[in-house]
Amino acid sequence: MDWLRAKAHGFNQLSNEEVSAISDFSLLWALFESRLLNTEGSARSICDMVDGWQKDGTLDDAPSFDPELGYFRQRYFANGAFTDHFDHLHLRKNDQEELVRAVIDGSGNDPRDRVAAVLIIIFRYRNNLFHGVKWQYKLAGQLGNFTAANAVLMKVLDRHGALLEG
Repeated sequence: MDWLRAKAHGFNQLSNEEVSAISDFSLLWALFESRLLNTEGSARSICDMVDGWQKDGTLDDAPSFDPELGYFRQRYFANGAFTDHFDHLHLRKNDQEELVRAVIDGSGNDPRDRVAAVLIIIFRYRNNLFHGVKWQYKLAGQLGNFTAANAVLMKVLDRHGALLEG
């Protein structure tokens, strides 16, 4: 971290809490993608995974994501419109943007769609971090995003990750 603080513009402005949240996210995402997405992270694989939970009857934990969904709704939708932050997710053609929009604006409230949308937003955090988009902002203002993402990933891994099986 000393090297990053010395060399990466803006990194030295981050608090220890911000650095920890981002570092934790990197590890949690890697475990999540390995355990639950068969190392093939995409919006489609996320939707397929959530569809599997719904089919198996294990999507009953959808309400446990309500605090984080509330955070995302507040961040990405205000005063009847999507915020600039929403555009900065950089949703791509295959990222189920209509589903994410419907969940964020509240017009889509199906448990399957809520869980899928939350995980797709987190997937976009992953892509934006690992492909450099978040570095354009010097990683500033990301503590809430990564804190919410980490909470979701831990809940999903606890419920669906079969962590004790090795």
